[in-house]
Order: sequence, then C-alpha cells, then structure tokens
Amino acid sequence: MAVEIHSLAVVEKGAELGADVSIGPFCVVGPHVRLGDGTRLRSHVSVTGHTTLGARCEVWPFASVGGKTQDLKYKGGAPRLVVGDETVIREAATLSCATADGDETRVGSHCLVMAYCHIAHDCVVGNRVILANNATLAGHVTVEDDAILGGMSGVHQFVRIGRMCMLGGCTKAVKDVPPFMIADGDPIKIFGINKVGLTRRGLPEEIQQTLKQAYRILYRSDLLTAQALEKMEAELPASPELDHFVSFIRNSERGITK
Repeated sequence: MAVEIHSLAVVEKGAELGADVSIGPFCVVGPHVRLGDGTRLRSHVSVTGHTTLGARCEVWPFASVGGKTQDLKYKGGAPRLVVGDETVIREAATLSCATADGDETRVGSHCLVMAYCHIAHDCVVGNRVILANNATLAGHVTVEDDAILGGMSGVHQFVRIGRMCMLGGCTKAVKDVPPFMIADGDPIKIFGINKVGLTRRGLPEEIQQTLKQAYRILYRSDLLTAQALEKMEAELPASPELDHFVSFIRNSERGITK
C-alpha cells in the first residue's frame, strides 16, 4: 500500500519511509529518520535525530523518539537511536539518541514502552521487553530479553537488568539484577525466581528448579558470591540458563542486588 501522510504532518526532505507507512496529523519526522514498512505514527509524534524504526512499529501521541541526548557530555556528531520491529511506544514516552558520535541507543523488537517511560542515551534494551507506565532507564542501562519493569520503577545508570526479570512497581535498581529473578522495593530486594514469567516463556520445570536452587545457594547461604557460583557450577545440572545466570553475575561491574 502507498504511504499515507496527513496534510498537517511535517516530513522533512531526506526522511526514508517504507511501504505502507502512516503518519498522522501534527507529526514531525526529521531528515535523518528511517521508518520501516507498516510503521504508524498516530498523531503529535516527534521522530528526529538519526533514528531508525523497524517494521510495523506503532507510536502514540506526544511521544518524542530520537531526541538529542540529555547527557551534558554531548559534543555533536551523529549519535543514533535504533528500534526493532513491531515495538509499540505509547503516549509521551521519550527515547533518546546516544551521546557520542556514531554510538547507538538500541531498543529491540516486540517491546512495549508504555506511557511516560524514558529510555536514556546509550541504553541497550532487548527483545520482548515491557516497560510499564513511567518506568525510567538512566544512561547506559542494559535490559535483557523478556524483562518486565513495573510502573514508576527507576534504573540507575550502567545497571543491567537480567533476562526474564520482573521488577515491581516503584522499584529502585542501583545494582545489577540477575536473570530470572523477581525484585521489588526501595531499597530493592530479590524475592526469588520469576516463576510466572519463566512459565509463560516456556522454560521447563526442571530448568526452573535448577534456577530456584541457584537462587538459594546465592541468597540463602552464607557463601561469598564467588563461592556460591563455584558451588552452582559443581553441583547443579548444566543448562544454558544456569550458564547465563552464572556468567551475568561473574561479569557484573556494579555488583549484584542482594
């Protein structure tokens, strides 16, 4: 189908629009923007900067996508924002480009970024991530695949949120949250494995039991973190999920949430 551009929208020369793109009234699309096939900007949407939206994305009113970083270290150039396919960005959300010339803020495919969320410069957000209303990521945050961040949660700069994590509403994360866990509160606390999330994602029961044992070794014993990881590797059944859990913790630079 042909591209549809409302007469009250502004699409600057140089913007690249895929097939079947729809741009509603009062939208602004900058000259360095690429919109994938079937992407829809509903109305009052700003997509600027060196920004790429994948196929079949949907952006709701008053969202600001690809705006200049709020990092005071910005020195110009062409930092980017790249969003994958079929990601939904709801009302008044803000997604910033990276800070340094040539660097990228990245958001994966099939994500849901709810109203008033903020994804700051240089974040890396995986696939199928859900950010509930007002969830906020500071600069250089990493959120792995299938994580869910509750409403009004906040993540400190450079923190990593592991795969299939669940952060409760109003949670304040200042250290890395290991994969497959459920965390809540301020100060934040790990409460166990995210069993509902793991089940929904199809992880077999035996893998869930291994991760539950890993949680107990790490959080319910008197072992130091390094000792706990060695015990997991020595005593628990091997699996890609356990390997990722151990590797995530071992590679943590900020330390993990306890």
